[in-house]
Amino acid sequence: MSAPFSTYRSKVRREWLDYNGHMHDASYGIVLSDANEELFAGLGLSADYREATGASLYTVESHIRYLAECALGEALTASTILVSADARKMHLHTELLHEDGHPVATGEFFYLHVDAALGKVTPMPLDRHKRVLEMLAAHAALPRPSHLGRGLAAQAVGADPRPRRLDGVAGIEPA
Repeated sequence: MSAPFSTYRSKVRREWLDYNGHMHDASYGIVLSDANEELFAGLGLSADYREATGASLYTVESHIRYLAECALGEALTASTILVSADARKMHLHTELLHEDGHPVATGEFFYLHVDAALGKVTPMPLDRHKRVLEMLAAHAALPRPSHLGRGLAAQAVGADPRPRRLDGVAGIEPA
């Protein structure tokens, strides 16, 4: 497995655009998810795996940072780091890059391995878990982004963090 994992390539499609003429926020999520699906396929955890075993990786948490606009036809690539993993869960960081190399978005994702019939988290089969651990070892020495694990930046510099009244919404005290 390469470190970082980088097989995803695409061009911005018309259906990904919003009324401003650039990529819609939801489309970044689709592209990042598609890039992660390629990583899963490389680990033997693709749709074929689900068909054969009844198990799959379920997204249980994600966080996207939007860094730049993307226009129709622009080429994009993705680079993914397996941050942590065990037999039941995986934490990925995926960076979406413009063809000139500048980052346009990052996504941080937390997945659980689920037996779909049982609706429960279950361990991966040993052969798949071994592949995951091999990738984890290959990615262990990669630098970690400074924003990893931070979540939302809920306030601007100098912003007042106290709750504000939102057009008379009950339960929120005015400042």
